[in-house]
Amino acid sequence: MTSAPPSPSPSPAPSSLSARFRALLPDLSPWRSSADFRLLWVQGLITYFGSFMALIALPLQIKDLTGSPLAVGAMGAVELVPLVVFGLYGGALADSVDRRRVILLTEAGLGVLAAILLVNALLPEPLLWPLYVVAGGVSALAGLQRPALDSLMARIVPHAQQTAAAALNSLRWQIGAIAGPALAGLVVAYAGHGTAYGVTVCTFAASVVLCLRLSPAPPARDAQKPSLRGIVEGARYAWSRPVLLGTYAIDLAAMFFAFPNTIFPFLADDLDAEWSLGLMYAAGSVGSLALGLTSGWTSRVRRHGLFVVFGAAAWGLAIAAAGWFSSVWVVLVCLAVAGAGDMLSGLGRATIWNQTIPEELRGRLAGIEVLSYSVGPQLGQVRAGAMAGWTGTRSAIWTGGVACVASVVLLTAALPKLVRYDSETDEDAVRRREARAEA
Repeated sequence: MTSAPPSPSPSPAPSSLSARFRALLPDLSPWRSSADFRLLWVQGLITYFGSFMALIALPLQIKDLTGSPLAVGAMGAVELVPLVVFGLYGGALADSVDRRRVILLTEAGLGVLAAILLVNALLPEPLLWPLYVVAGGVSALAGLQRPALDSLMARIVPHAQQTAAAALNSLRWQIGAIAGPALAGLVVAYAGHGTAYGVTVCTFAASVVLCLRLSPAPPARDAQKPSLRGIVEGARYAWSRPVLLGTYAIDLAAMFFAFPNTIFPFLADDLDAEWSLGLMYAAGSVGSLALGLTSGWTSRVRRHGLFVVFGAAAWGLAIAAAGWFSSVWVVLVCLAVAGAGDMLSGLGRATIWNQTIPEELRGRLAGIEVLSYSVGPQLGQVRAGAMAGWTGTRSAIWTGGVACVASVVLLTAALPKLVRYDSETDEDAVRRREARAEA
């Protein structure tokens, strides 16, 4: 008598598969626990959408008026000084006044600058110089606003939910970054720069209405007035913390060497794929969005320094590949991979900042953070534009990616505490967690 055939292996229980799937989904705990977080999330989504419309329309308009990659890259030089000066001052301001008021006033100011772009675009012969003036003004207002926005997150979101909040904020940014550039390319091509700037004005108006509903965020009773001494105090604290230095230095190097966005119009021309320009600007955000939609696992990780290092290295490798390959579809995939790496690095940086920096220094350190992730791209625009004019567009891209990877390796060796960071044992993280618990 033959034996019965073996029973088939049982398939995984549906509940187990469902649990694994849910574990990958974004952690929504900050959304549920904080009404101000929800308001800022929606407000930011609206603002990002309009901002990306202008971000694409502005360099395209300069390209149309001049035909010069150097003129487009010069936008980064125009934006650099206001960003440095007002970013540092904005950090001191965020520790000294109501952060809600700073956010509200700067958001209104950005709307006025968008209106200036709209008026200029509607002229029979649009002028070039207002584009640079507005770019500098936007940089100054962003420098004032970002420290208040960033430092507010550490106050309105519980300590243990900082990684989840960073993931949700990044997810919001990526949604705007995908929709904004993709639609901006179509809007500019078929309706003109003026329509793109008009949409931007409308989004800032809606954003101001939402900002009015935020809870007040007054400074501490013993807060100092904004001063050079206070800024120096924050800088000394950052310099004394190798983990913080590592986050700043790696991001600055990655963006300086491997931020080619400003020369995408010329890359599209080189690849004989002008239709792909909007997709190039959106591709990085597609990769970031993919990581964001599966970011649930990041809330359970304690070694956030590894996020910073591996994410920045992946960004550099992918940018190098994007400059090397000649197929536009391969280039778009490489840019998507780069975006995922950038988001991973950003999650690590934001978590470390919000988990370790004392509340009384949060605004000033947020000002330094603005410089670390904003000055790099501005300088990167200048580098990319100059290199493209000297060696060619694709060469400027792939050599920058290689330099980025080399810089990450050298900085990791020089600042090993960043790699060893553990949110459960790091002294600054423990002190910050205990302070939040007492509050």
